[in-house]
Amino acid sequence: MIHELGKQNSILNQFILELRDVNVQNDSMRFRRNLERCGEIFAYEISKVLNYENVQVQTPLGTADVSVPTENIVLATILRAGLPLHQGMLNYFDKAQNAFISAYRKYDKDGTFRIQFEYVSTPNLDGKTLVLIDPMLATGASMLLAYKALLEHGKPSHTHIVSVIASKDGVNYMKRNLSPSEATLWTGAIDDELTVKSYIVPGLGDAGDLAYGKKD
Repeated sequence: MIHELGKQNSILNQFILELRDVNVQNDSMRFRRNLERCGEIFAYEISKVLNYENVQVQTPLGTADVSVPTENIVLATILRAGLPLHQGMLNYFDKAQNAFISAYRKYDKDGTFRIQFEYVSTPNLDGKTLVLIDPMLATGASMLLAYKALLEHGKPSHTHIVSVIASKDGVNYMKRNLSPSEATLWTGAIDDELTVKSYIVPGLGDAGDLAYGKKD
């Protein structure tokens, strides 16, 4: 199942507009904050589909019945671009466990690249709700490889994949390789094109560079 939240009228679209805007992008602190705010909105929307139970809470004047989520959540982020988005989700899922994956494009002399993994830190995932976070879903290859790397540490009950902007190619790639019972995709917008170097068009550029500065 795919949720494209930008099709709904909400403040999320304002944050996505600013993330895309070349003039606003000059302010890296603003860029990080907008990613964080997008993460908060994604967390709120995902919370609507979780399992809940009723509990009683003592107030100064009596007791109240409240419905609260019961799922054991793990927020997993692909470094480095995913960190602000991760923090936004952690602001809401503040009891979640956390996982981190180091993955990057390793380019060859002919301009082609492969996804290189160097580091995975995660709790056991058996029976837990996994939320896999990366601001951009371009080809989908790195997201799927990250997912498979995490599966070596247990089988989640369900996985939610979160990207602020996705390409049609990336969405279709995930649909071909993951069943709806296995994973749900959440995105703010789906763009039509990929460049020959697999950057999303119109997209927003390199999210990691915009958030933390250009790498060597």
